Amino acid sequence: MTQSDEVSFSASLDEGLSGATRVYFIVGDPIAQVRSPSGVTAALRAAGRDALVVPAHVAPTDLPAFFAGVTPMRNVDGIIITVPHKFSAAEYCATLSTEASFLGAVNTLRRTADGKWHGGMFDGTGFVAALVDAGCELRGKRALLVGAGGAGSAIGHALMHGGVGSLDVRDNDVARTTSLIGRLNALGHGEAHSASADVAAHEYDVVVNASPLGMRADDPLPIDVSRLAPTTFVGDVVTKPPLTPLIEAARARGCPTVTGTQMFGRVCDRMVTFLLEAGQ
Repeated sequence: MTQSDEVSFSASLDEGLSGATRVYFIVGDPIAQVRSPSGVTAALRAAGRDALVVPAHVAPTDLPAFFAGVTPMRNVDGIIITVPHKFSAAEYCATLSTEASFLGAVNTLRRTADGKWHGGMFDGTGFVAALVDAGCELRGKRALLVGAGGAGSAIGHALMHGGVGSLDVRDNDVARTTSLIGRLNALGHGEAHSASADVAAHEYDVVVNASPLGMRADDPLPIDVSRLAPTTFVGDVVTKPPLTPLIEAARARGCPTVTGTQMFGRVCDRMVTFLLEAGQ
């Protein structure tokens, strides 16, 4: 959004709020970095829904209290989930989409007709859609994924379904990485392996950072970019800053890139479609 767009959106939002407005929360820890409140609110309103997305800063230990408080609120139709709650929030869903069930993680919950929660996960399909939009051909390629958390797991799942020949996963949580690799290999699409901390990123066709590295100015780069070929596709899930040090370094090497903002646009499309089905 431009500044004028934001002023116009804020004015229309102020005029449209009423007791009938449907409420959606986005929950995370931290929460200040997320782009979803204005973007998803605007998308829901463009679709004709009188709605407002509200950020909620909730620590992991307070997540049970959050769900206990929000579930009885009859004007709350959905919840967007961000770090670090994507695995934990799945426990509060009565039903899950196929992908969310496979991953044991969710990034969007919608209210069902019986008042319970149905969970979906769109980080993976949204990111891969952004890659395809940028001209990336995944079939048979060798991919490196840094981060096996909620977003990383979903992206790994989507990359395998997208046709990569092999996927190497690097994450500090060995148990989580091992579990993800086992489930990905069970899909029967390509091969998944664990990658070491000193993995040679230049040996891959596609490199994706699905870790938080890049959110802070003093973060190290998640990979060594010094030998990347200009044909390597580089993606980053971090949305703030819009151009992370990884993306800037990859572009300096001549690599095609996909930013967290580009990913968010495709994920947002899927979340909004999912949320509009609340109560059905």
